[in-house]
Amino acid sequence: MLSSYSLTIMHQITGLLLEPVVWGLMFFLALSLWESGLALGERCGGLQRLRERGDAERAMRQGRRRIERADFITRICPMLGLMGTLIPLGPGLSALGDGELSILTTAMTVAFDTTVMGLLGGILGFVLGRLRRRWYDQLLTQIESRPRLDPVKLKEAA
Repeated sequence: MLSSYSLTIMHQITGLLLEPVVWGLMFFLALSLWESGLALGERCGGLQRLRERGDAERAMRQGRRRIERADFITRICPMLGLMGTLIPLGPGLSALGDGELSILTTAMTVAFDTTVMGLLGGILGFVLGRLRRRWYDQLLTQIESRPRLDPVKLKEAA
């Protein structure tokens, strides 16, 4: 059985995690908004420029990098949201036992807010990842299906 000393240390460490979790959620929400802007730029011309260059390797690298960032947001935001939900519930339930409903109310508000923020970030990351997968798959198909020009024939024609 755990000693009261180890439980106290565990409770203090957990309590210290709430602020970094909230800051992490805000960071990843800002990152997902940034990525949404990049995706809009990709759709409105960035992919067209890659298509015109015809560099499948570069398109593949860029697509992989951007899809991985969206996937990272998709996975991390809900995890942080869950942590932000569970961390304040311990002290909130303890306060309920002591009859302090205002502390429980604050804890529940933080718990629900972090849940919503985590889910929003996960949704944005998921949508971005799906859209980008489709866009880059189409781009690579278009680049690879373009007829290749033979440099020797180009010199002869000139």
